[in-house]
Amino acid sequence: MWTRVQLKENAKQAFYRNYWECVAVAFIMGILEFNANVNLEVYHNNMDTFRAVYPSDMWYLMTTFLTTLAAFNLMLTVLGIFLKIFVGNVFAVGGRQFFIQNRTSKTKISTILLPFGSGHYGNVVLTMFLRDLYIGLWMLLLIVPGIIKSYEYLMVPYILADNPGMDRREAFAISKRMMDGEKWNAFVLGLSFVGWALLAACTCGILGLFFLKPYMEATYTELYTYNKIKAYNEGYIR
Repeated sequence: MWTRVQLKENAKQAFYRNYWECVAVAFIMGILEFNANVNLEVYHNNMDTFRAVYPSDMWYLMTTFLTTLAAFNLMLTVLGIFLKIFVGNVFAVGGRQFFIQNRTSKTKISTILLPFGSGHYGNVVLTMFLRDLYIGLWMLLLIVPGIIKSYEYLMVPYILADNPGMDRREAFAISKRMMDGEKWNAFVLGLSFVGWALLAACTCGILGLFFLKPYMEATYTELYTYNKIKAYNEGYIR
């Protein structure tokens, strides 16, 4: 059974051995792993305000401006969603591949690009999209089951990093089995970074960029490595 101390100590050793490359890859992952949201409530509230305050001709100009702004915001949101699906998620898998390789040797930053040229780009995109979709739908139903599902599928990007051509159903099944009995421990592992996250907020994200993000990525890579070894021993992966 793994311990948080053990995972973090191993992660620090791998992280510090290739410090700047780890920082760069974690930064790229952080930039591209985003969720785009649009909030039109402000738009509607402002429409009512302008209708009450401004004369009809000014109200027409302001509503035209706000409508254009809302349309532009919506366009950016759609663009952001497409970037996440077709670029961000692939970089997420490539980043995991970098950190997996970095455990045993100094790895180049360009490793993050490997899923794009692996010949399995479409499979990576589809599998990661379905992972996000399933978690999102569970979150819409109930928050707690959604959180549980997010931990159930936590290993999917790492599995794809090792096996980009793996069928999505198999990747989900392996992740689910890997995290069976591990979800609570993984949740507590995440909580153990809260103190560092607060310090990162106090430094306007500087500590997060140069330490916390790559440290966390390296730590979760250690968790995946432990789960992979356990899976080999139990015989459900070869």
